[in-house]
Amino acid sequence: MANYKKPRFKDAAFKRFLSVVLGTLLLVSLLVVSLGTNATPGSSGLDEGLSESVVNIQSFREKLNLPKENDFSIRLEKQNRLPPRNIDLYPRLAKDHITIVLYVHNRPQYLRVVVNSLSKVVGISETLLIVSHDGYFEEMNKIVEGIKFCRLKQIFAPYSPHVFTDSFPGVSSKDCQEKDEAGKKHCVGNPDQYGNHRSPNIVSLKHHWWWMMNTVWDGLKETRGHDGHILFIEEDHFIYPNAYRNLQLLVSLKPNKCPDCYAANLAPCDVNLRGEGWNSLVAERMGNVGYAINRTVWRKIHGKAKEFCFFDDYNWDITMWATVYPSFGSPVYTLRGPRTSAVHFGKCGLHQGQGKTNACIDNGSVNIQVDDIDKVANIRPEWDVKVYQNQPGYKAGFKGWGGWGDNRDHRLCLNFAQMYH
Repeated sequence: MANYKKPRFKDAAFKRFLSVVLGTLLLVSLLVVSLGTNATPGSSGLDEGLSESVVNIQSFREKLNLPKENDFSIRLEKQNRLPPRNIDLYPRLAKDHITIVLYVHNRPQYLRVVVNSLSKVVGISETLLIVSHDGYFEEMNKIVEGIKFCRLKQIFAPYSPHVFTDSFPGVSSKDCQEKDEAGKKHCVGNPDQYGNHRSPNIVSLKHHWWWMMNTVWDGLKETRGHDGHILFIEEDHFIYPNAYRNLQLLVSLKPNKCPDCYAANLAPCDVNLRGEGWNSLVAERMGNVGYAINRTVWRKIHGKAKEFCFFDDYNWDITMWATVYPSFGSPVYTLRGPRTSAVHFGKCGLHQGQGKTNACIDNGSVNIQVDDIDKVANIRPEWDVKVYQNQPGYKAGFKGWGGWGDNRDHRLCLNFAQMYH
């Protein structure tokens, strides 16, 4: 009996083994076919000529539940993928170059001033200038396209309220206004801590900065592998001719002179000051005029996305000063020279000053004195560092100036932090 059953057991086992093998082969074949038909396009259409690591924008939107894009925003996304201009004029960037990012809104008179000042900066031809637009404005675009003094790349915030004219992040007909009560008005929105509903033109300031920072550091193929410092300036910053050379010196001196400094700055944190004129470097709290950070610092900032996105203040810089920097657990210092290399000259707000007359600028121009000492590097490596301690600023318990209470803005902000991760 035993001799009779043993061969039949082997036969049954072999059949089961054969079934498993055939089933596995069939599954592998189906998987190969599935991968072939469902692969994400990466060599045609919008992705043509781009790195394989660039994730399809549509998949971003679906995963993160970003606002549904319109034709305009899609066109801006395409523009963001274009290669830099002026590569024929500047085929190589300096090995130790510091990328410059200029973020702008819609103040063409201001932009002309900063572009003219940048054209006179010593060393500007060695680097890449990235201009980040809050939406699209034809006159602003024309000014930037006229830049020929360095390699240039333009990016446009595709989720700007100025791109969405009848839906979030812009204004929709269902949005609550000012101090409307959502329950009574049957409108959409969450008020800030002072009872005011969102103003798209105001919240765009914080959205643009956060989108730009995430895009420059982690989204653009030109900069996402850049570990050095990146300088950030605005359209109402006048840049002195020695700014770039001074910044290079500050960056090189920072590891030894101020190893605990998070950044290098071109100007004092008090925008009304022009510097002390001492024969020493200065370490003080972070300023918002001409600040340069590296990827290590950006990683710390990015790790505080929730703190940034939920703090009820529409200003990106006040949000950083009041909640992000304090969350690092130690004082956040920046290193600068004793004489300013950049000046804040703005006299009016975010999307003002678009006129062709002298709007927001005295006599239609900016008269900033540039002495001979401002035309060449004026920082000395042998200088010591004067540290400003216990500086005035936003104290513990400050809850922000408001304007940033809508849950939709919080979610969009968090989505920007996740776009490239």
